[in-house]
Amino acid sequence: MYKYIIYLFLSLIILNTSFAKTINKINSRVIQQKADECLTCHFDNESNNNEPAHLFKQDIHFSKGIACAGCHGGDSSKDDMDEAMDKNKGYIGILSKEERYQVCVKCHSDPNKMKSFGSNIPTDQFEKLKGSIHFIKSVNAVTPIADCVTCHSVHNIASVKDPRSKVYPANVPSLCKSCHSNPTFMKQYNPSLPVDQYEKYRTSVHGKQNLKGDAKVAECVSCHGNHDILSVKNSKSPVYPSNVPQLCSTCHSDKNLMDKYKLPHDQYENYKGSIHGEALFVKQDISAPACNDCHGNHGATPPGVESISNVCGTCHAFNAELFAKSPHKKAFDKLKYPECITCHSNHKIVHATDELLGVAKNSKCVQCHKNEPNDKGFMIAAEMKSLFDSLESADKISLDLLKSASQKGMDVSEADYSLKQIKQILIQARTITHLSDIKEFKDKMDEGFIITNKTKQAGLDAIDEFYFRRYGLGIATIIITFLVVLLYIKTKRIDKKK
Repeated sequence: MYKYIIYLFLSLIILNTSFAKTINKINSRVIQQKADECLTCHFDNESNNNEPAHLFKQDIHFSKGIACAGCHGGDSSKDDMDEAMDKNKGYIGILSKEERYQVCVKCHSDPNKMKSFGSNIPTDQFEKLKGSIHFIKSVNAVTPIADCVTCHSVHNIASVKDPRSKVYPANVPSLCKSCHSNPTFMKQYNPSLPVDQYEKYRTSVHGKQNLKGDAKVAECVSCHGNHDILSVKNSKSPVYPSNVPQLCSTCHSDKNLMDKYKLPHDQYENYKGSIHGEALFVKQDISAPACNDCHGNHGATPPGVESISNVCGTCHAFNAELFAKSPHKKAFDKLKYPECITCHSNHKIVHATDELLGVAKNSKCVQCHKNEPNDKGFMIAAEMKSLFDSLESADKISLDLLKSASQKGMDVSEADYSLKQIKQILIQARTITHLSDIKEFKDKMDEGFIITNKTKQAGLDAIDEFYFRRYGLGIATIIITFLVVLLYIKTKRIDKKK
């Protein structure tokens, strides 16, 4: 019982101390604010431009007890204008574009000063900004393109968590739009950069949710960063091609966040194991498709059932063209099947093998086609796979024969060169499977069988020639040896007679 009383007593002491400290801070700020004669004058005097004063009342700096002199210099405790605006006391008045961000830096780059205001925001923003594409010199060659004031405003600065803030997530797209949707402004720095990103963003899933006030969805800062924005061509930029999948995964691999939107959270893991992911991450091929190549970037929207083939067709153009002419096109449209991904998947696209074709257990054809008398597709799939296997087998036989002939010293270079065409024919035949036309497929495969038959015969002829020469050489050697022996005997007889 006594233990609980002691705990309660100590808690009251701690609470009272904390409350007292809070009151003291508030009183201190009130005193500072009351002593801000600059604000009093500019707020009450109608002859002056009093809008900044009205705005500053809502500013986060005002709530922290920072007076006008904190940025403009001088002595804000004096009601005499000459004393208040004494340059010997650091008065600088209206800040120029060249120096205004430097005033921000004085506090925001000082950890101790920021801590004294009870702020835990990072103090390295300016260092990041200096390396940003926004901090390069503007057309006047004096000021940076964008500085603190450009994005955070001047007298009505609010916390990033405050919906009134220009940098509140739901407001960021409109903020960035103010420059990036201005063709006249943008062409001064990058004429090739599109100025319709904002309009595209508003058509995206992210943009629609953002417009509803959803602060969790991706906006400009989520992808490009805030103070340390880099060019898309910079390999350190989060939107550099090889970094995009990891960037998207920061949200799309977050199970709790994705559950909120009823979306899967394993797309990134699937992509890493895909043929596209291998090309991008392992082979470092930045032309390989990443998330934004299929979904879009500013106008990011998952392709619909009918538009998937158009998305895939931007790279796999011939495959998409053939599929559009195939009987599968009508069937897929009728059944509302997504075209390419029905057979190849979407994020986890693996290297297509010949096992996808045919009527074996792991083939894609048997997902829809069954071994039934009226199922023409099943029969075509089986025939196509049989022709594939036959041509590959014929290719191997011809290759082995030519290799054997070459090892025996026979010249089969011409036939060997012809046989190399089989690889290309097989690639073309795999593409033709998207047309699902057995006649077209047979015609292409017949080209291969003509070559394998010729090269096989060339290999057999070369081997026969080898053995013919070998046997002929043996017989010729025996005959020559016999003649030499006879000549030797005849010579001996002649020598004896002499």
